[in-house]
Amino acid sequence: MDMKKLMQQAQQMQRKIGKIEQELNETVYEGSNNGVDVKVNGAMEIVGISIEEDLLEKDNKEMLEDVLMLAINSAIAKANEDRDAKLGVITQGVHFPGM
Repeated sequence: MDMKKLMQQAQQMQRKIGKIEQELNETVYEGSNNGVDVKVNGAMEIVGISIEEDLLEKDNKEMLEDVLMLAINSAIAKANEDRDAKLGVITQGVHFPGM
């Protein structure tokens, strides 16, 4: 196989992966659980949290913490699933370090 051609293919794949990663990082994913909505972007940064008023009562502290954790995990799981699906098309299941 021609090494120059192989390098060009690798560079094309790298550009495609970079473009998809940029799109993923700009995408917002939402997770919800019992009155708590959390939004994260594809970079796994929380960009929004919404909590229903009745969950803010002092007696609900432990429940609110649990619900918040579940909503965050749900949003992150959606972001990870989308990342795996979109990058898997290009990498065809090959996992690269740091991705």
